Amino acid sequence: MSDVTRILTAIERGEMQAADELLPIVYQELRLLAAQMLSRERPGQTLQATALVHEVYIRLVGSEDPGWEGRRHFFGAAAEAMRRILVDSARRKASARHGGEHVRIDLPEVAQSSHGDRIDLLALNEALERLQQEHPDKAEIIKLRFFAGLSLEQTAAAVGLSRATVQRKWAYARAWLFGRLNPA
Repeated sequence: MSDVTRILTAIERGEMQAADELLPIVYQELRLLAAQMLSRERPGQTLQATALVHEVYIRLVGSEDPGWEGRRHFFGAAAEAMRRILVDSARRKASARHGGEHVRIDLPEVAQSSHGDRIDLLALNEALERLQQEHPDKAEIIKLRFFAGLSLEQTAAAVGLSRATVQRKWAYARAWLFGRLNPA
C-alpha cells in the first residue's frame, strides 16, 4: 500500500491528523497538474498554480465524506475540483461586473497574434457537460486524461477498462469535443 493510499484510508477513518501528512506527499504532483492546466489558459490568467493547488486541497480535505478509494480516485477528484475552480474563475472574469465585456491584451499577446493551444474553459466546460449527458463514460475519460493528466494506462486502470477501449473512447471524445468547440 502506497503512502498516499495509507493516508487516504486514515483520513476516511476520521484521523484528521493524517491530512497534515498528505499535503507534503501530493503537493508536487498537484502543483505540476495545476501548472499544466494553467498553461492551457488564455493569456491574462491571474490564478497561480500554488493558489489553485491550495484551493483544491482545501476542497478535497475539507469535504465531509471524501470517500476516496485510493491514489487514482484522489487525483481524479483533484482534477474535477481543479476544473470547477478554473471554470468558476473564468465565469467570474467573464461577467460584466468584473470587466467581462473588455478584452484584456497583454504585451506578449500584442507581439504574438496567435493564441497557440490556449483554450476557452467556459466553452470546454459547456461542451464537456453536454458530453457528460450523452456519453458519461467518455466524459470521465476526458476528465481523467485532460484534467488529471493520467496516461492511457492509468486511465484504463481507474475506469476498469482495457487500454485499447480507453484509447478508442478517448479518440471519440476528443473528436466530439473538437466538433462542438470548432463548428465548421
